[in-house]
Amino acid sequence: MNVALTIAGSDSSGGAGIQADLKTFEAHDIFGTTAVTCITAQNTKGVRSICPMGLELIRAQIDAVFDDFEVSAVKIGMLSSGAIVRAVADALRSRAAGAVIVLDPVMVSTSGHRLLDREAVQALVDELFPLASLVTPNAAEAAVLGGGEVATLDQMRAAAAAVRQLGAAAVLVKGGHIVSRMHGAEYDQSVDLLDDGGEITLYPAPHLATRHTHGTGCTLSSAIAANLANGFPLKEAVARAKQFVHGAIQHAPGIGGGSGPLMHRWQSLTSRND
Repeated sequence: MNVALTIAGSDSSGGAGIQADLKTFEAHDIFGTTAVTCITAQNTKGVRSICPMGLELIRAQIDAVFDDFEVSAVKIGMLSSGAIVRAVADALRSRAAGAVIVLDPVMVSTSGHRLLDREAVQALVDELFPLASLVTPNAAEAAVLGGGEVATLDQMRAAAAAVRQLGAAAVLVKGGHIVSRMHGAEYDQSVDLLDDGGEITLYPAPHLATRHTHGTGCTLSSAIAANLANGFPLKEAVARAKQFVHGAIQHAPGIGGGSGPLMHRWQSLTSRND
């Protein structure tokens, strides 16, 4: 069985962060391991507080995993501070040779809570972009990183190119957050855009009008990492991950009073009902 490591924050509501990553890994027949960077107190309505882990403990978790497992893929999520970014980058430079790295540059929660301070954004670019096989910003994050508005398909394309020029090998701009401003004859749907340095690939899917989207970014990036760990090439890994997230939203359990969680084991549930 292939092994993946998620380096991310803990979500007490279970819908995002390492909890979503582990559920996603399990759904893809990947054995998931973790290095917790922060503990958050949150639910579907918002983030209440954040407690970063000590740098030595973060490094110890990463070392413990690599000392015992052959890790095929690493997914990086919430890091919270520049110091944590640098600690993670240092660990991965010395331990993660041969593993694909998917970086989800978590900056702002769905509810609008700032999850990455400004100093850490530059550290993210300087320290982790060069190590990442893929960076997966949403529209708001791509706007911060690329320095321009991201509200149309052309702006997504420009932002992906700008982010890739910062040092990322490939960039997937997630367009779900801007679908209402992308309505048109061809793109009346949710579109993600992949720039791998060779060509642009679009991943359209019917837009789902629902509030149950908590953890979609975490789930997509961990699903891509899982598919890469299972040997799929990048474009196919993204396509399969997009399909997985779409199904997880469609089969969301409908719980929580805010942005509700997804159903990560939807494929096993649907096959059971066939």
